[in-house]
Amino acid sequence: MTTIQHPVRDTSRWLSSYYFLRAGVSVGWVAAAFTIGKGMSPAAGALLVAYPAWDAVANLIDARRSGGLAANPSQSLNAAASTVVAIAVAVALERGLHAVLAVFGVWAILSGLLQLATGVRRWQAGAQWAMALSGAQSALAGTHFIVKAKGAATPGIADIAPYAAFGAFYFLVSAVWLTVARLRKRAAERTA
Repeated sequence: MTTIQHPVRDTSRWLSSYYFLRAGVSVGWVAAAFTIGKGMSPAAGALLVAYPAWDAVANLIDARRSGGLAANPSQSLNAAASTVVAIAVAVALERGLHAVLAVFGVWAILSGLLQLATGVRRWQAGAQWAMALSGAQSALAGTHFIVKAKGAATPGIADIAPYAAFGAFYFLVSAVWLTVARLRKRAAERTA
């Protein structure tokens, strides 16, 4: 017997798993930032490079799973930008944390706008309002990072950790929303 796949259901299942993964990695990163990443240790530097590098990998995985790189230009561009930013953060670490925060600011603006575009493009998949909101908030946070990078106070990884925590929150909201919607639909189909 052949099972007919439902594209929206498959997309919903994939996105909920993907969003749970993204939330989990972000929570782990935040926990590491506030524990092993305190101060300007080598661990903090590695975490600062790893954050955009993970974003690049995650966007590539999602784009490939969602129809390929050509079909997902905002994710493809986000993956490329995040790769460049991971390298730029490694270089900026030599110049100091003000430079790192400025790089994160530019990246947060660009990746936020690209996430917003992805959320709008995927609107029919459900729960994309959280991704669109996350993208918009990311762009605002990036502006804050750039302003703070010009200040006299020395920034640290603790200035970036709340940004990652909010990202984790939005990914978790989307994952739960999609999961609950899928379970409700399945229950409705059984009773119909």
